[in-house]
Amino acid sequence: RSPLRTLHTFLLLVLGGTSAFHYPSSRLTKSSSQSRRHKLQMTYHPSPTETEKEIYNIPNSGWKSKQWNWGSARGTGHDAAMICRRRWDSREDRQKLVQSLLDPVEFKASYPDSEVPFEEVKLILGLAWQRGRWDGSDGGAGGYGKVLSIMADARRYEDEDEVISALNFIEDVSKRFATISRNAEELKRMKCIATEIQGRHHHAGKEEIFMDRREVAGMVLDAMGSFIDNGL
Repeated sequence: RSPLRTLHTFLLLVLGGTSAFHYPSSRLTKSSSQSRRHKLQMTYHPSPTETEKEIYNIPNSGWKSKQWNWGSARGTGHDAAMICRRRWDSREDRQKLVQSLLDPVEFKASYPDSEVPFEEVKLILGLAWQRGRWDGSDGGAGGYGKVLSIMADARRYEDEDEVISALNFIEDVSKRFATISRNAEELKRMKCIATEIQGRHHHAGKEEIFMDRREVAGMVLDAMGSFIDNGL
């Protein structure tokens, strides 16, 4: 069997089809803060999508793996990136992904089996920031290139305590949002999310922290614009 045929078969097994999402196209409505927390308490259950480090079932994948080799043409990072670009080659799917991240509690309640693993979200962000260096959509100097370097270093967002990793991620992402935000309203929203969760994280449940992490990731991909329009 030729290497190309083997690769094609592998991609089909991993992706399972041409669409990254399998849910109706109706738009989710943004929950109010109070109803959001209530729905979170009622519907949230521990999920491996927040803590699983292996990506696309590739052995020795994930940012902390010694075989990941981010930025290299050889390694599990390269293999995962190839799959990721193929998986998110549809503008409609990219739009739906951003939509699901912007209101993660509503999405999880409505489509509990369609949540994208956060390790995959980090890979998407990494590829988007990598591409964004060339068109400035990563925020330029002082923007998300620094966050990508931290992510590749595989320490600050790879703590044994996933809550600490999530809080570090929220802090770093929110601090650089001013480099890409399109208006004062979304910049204020980002600051509110970061300030609130950092101020009360000792009293917040880990599920709330994980949902905030998803929301800030969605805001970045949305504000970049190039992710939805051009892909990875």
